[in-house]
Order: sequence, then C-alpha cells, then structure tokens
Amino acid sequence: MSFTFEPARTRVVFGRGTAASVRAEAERLGATKALLIARHGGDRVAAELGPLLAARFTGATMHTPVEVTERALTLLREHGADCVVSVGGGSSTGLSKALSVRANVPQIILPTTYAGSEVTPVLGETASGLKKTRRDAAVQPDTVIYDVDLTLDLPLDITVTSALNALAHAVTARGNENPLIDAIATKAIEGVLHALAGNPSTVDARTELLRSAWLAGTCLASVPMGLHHKLAHVLGGSFGLPHAATHTALLSHTAPADLAERVHNAATRFGAATSLRELGIAESDLSRAAEIAEHPDALRVLTNAWHDAPAG
Repeated sequence: MSFTFEPARTRVVFGRGTAASVRAEAERLGATKALLIARHGGDRVAAELGPLLAARFTGATMHTPVEVTERALTLLREHGADCVVSVGGGSSTGLSKALSVRANVPQIILPTTYAGSEVTPVLGETASGLKKTRRDAAVQPDTVIYDVDLTLDLPLDITVTSALNALAHAVTARGNENPLIDAIATKAIEGVLHALAGNPSTVDARTELLRSAWLAGTCLASVPMGLHHKLAHVLGGSFGLPHAATHTALLSHTAPADLAERVHNAATRFGAATSLRELGIAESDLSRAAEIAEHPDALRVLTNAWHDAPAG
C-alpha cells in the first residue's frame, strides 16, 4: 500500500436553508461585488446576496465552451466583480471554475444537481469540438453551499441521471489504495443506490443524494480519471451528448461486475437511457470517438454501450 493524500481546501456548508449564508460566505472571502451565474434557482440566491450582487449571467452551457466563458468574463470585468457565485448543475459550476481561474477571484458554488464536480480541482473546457480536462488546485472552489431545498424541484429524470453521474465518480475511486478514499467511495455508492431504490423525490432521499454527491466528488478530487470519464468527456465535447445522461448510459458498461447490474436496474427503473444509441450518436461515430479517447478498450466499451450489451 502506498499513497499520497492532500485534503481539499474547499469549505463545505451543508443542510436545509443554507443558501441564506451565501452573503456571509462571500464577505468571509473578502468579496464586495459578486457575479452570479444562475438560471433556475438564482432569484433566491440573488436576494440573499443583496447589495453584493453586481451582475448576473444566465448563459452557462454544457461542457464549458470557451466562447461562453469569454462572454461571462467580459461581464465580470465590466462590473468589477471580485467573486463568482454559481447556482445550478455542472454547467454553472464549470463556468464558475473557468472564470475564477482566469480572473483570479474566489468562487462559491450552490449545486442544484448531484454533479459532484463542485468539490474537485478538475475543469473540462470545450474548444473547436474537443473537450480538454485539466487538474489544477487553482480551479478548486473556495466554498460549496449544499442546500437540500435547492434540489427539491429537480425533475425526476434529471435527478436520476445526475445521481448516476455522481455514482460514476465514486465507482472510479472505489478500491483506491488510500483507505479513506475507498471508504468514502463505498459510502457514496451505497448512498446513491439506496436513494434510487425508493422514492428519490422525498426530502430524505434528496438529502442522501446530495450528501452522496459530495462524497463522490471528494473521491474524484483525489484519484486520476479512468476510461469512463474519458469517454464521457469525448462524447460530450466532440459529439454534443448530454453529460449526466452519457454517464448513465456508459456506467453499467464500465462499472465492476458487482455493480453493473445494480446500476443498470436503477437506470431502467426510472426509464433512463442505458445505451448510447438512445442518446442519438450514430454507430458509425464510435470509431472516431474511440480514436479521440486514445484508450485500447475504448471501442469495445463504446460498442457495448451503444448496443446496451453486457460487458465481455
């Protein structure tokens, strides 16, 4: 056994009604003017920011296209914002990270889905049809405010695919030589699958999913990304597939045998797509996706996931 572990610097505030702390958290970071990145759910946070709110950007897009980041960066500079506050899913979080690292300002994330990326030093950006990922402590958010209440109106279909996105993060980390990461990953996996075994729309289930997403993201921050995430980024950045749904369609074909069936059953129980074919990618595009992924098993996994065929 051999490992190196460096705990993340992100401050986590978790509970119900915790969005009310956003102004205090911004002021703790020394902020005087905040750029708010938000579409749905942003009005409440805007009200809580009060006089700290300098401007609002509503154009966050999946896979963090650099041209969108440049538009938001222009707005940030025009208003002299010295902090970024993001409300939403992975698209909003990705844009917040991209802005924070470019403008050298702190960031506060309020997730409304179960992406988990809000506690990682990972940033994936898309330019010229290619999504490139980097791992850099400079993109690690300063504070994450998990407010269960912000997730209560998340539609069921997005809830399921988003939760399975979080599950993919934990699956990647399970079995890590670091016993802490292995334990956190195992806890996250069981939490997601337990919540999806019942009614994921209850407050208790939403709490368990949000907590598990935090745990899963914490794992991902400490391990290298494997084939699963490489394929998800290729399919999203180069072929425009939706991020969480792509994770869902891939996961039962990349997960270890003891989890693959449980993942597949959880997805099919709620009608989520379990094949890449259902997401609209052509079978003829698989070889190109495998070429971009540059992994010897990429085409085999992609083919199985396109047909929804068992591994092997």
